[in-house]
Amino acid sequence: MPDPAHPLKLLFVCSRNRRRSLTAERLFDGSQHAIARSAGTQPTARVALTAGLIGWADVVFFMERSHLNRARLKFAEELDATESIVLRIPDDFEFMDEDLILLLKQQLALHNIVLP
Repeated sequence: MPDPAHPLKLLFVCSRNRRRSLTAERLFDGSQHAIARSAGTQPTARVALTAGLIGWADVVFFMERSHLNRARLKFAEELDATESIVLRIPDDFEFMDEDLILLLKQQLALHNIVLP
């Protein structure tokens, strides 16, 4: 049972942090059981992935394996200390796309993460 006093900290990562990961972050707005942040692996990302963000998170969700691979090149030590999961969500969606939201819900449910 989630503990509202200690919400789960989730970090979502894609390339530019403009569509997939930002959508995932927004889905947790208002949740009492989880706090979500998002970042991107590219230099042009809205919010760039940092060691601090990885260290903050209880779980890091990467949209694609390539995102995890890029992150490992810079943050191997931090990722070794944090649970990392690849969701396998392709860059085929716009921000807050209904199909993207459905796919995120399905993939997160496989990891016992339920959206508010």
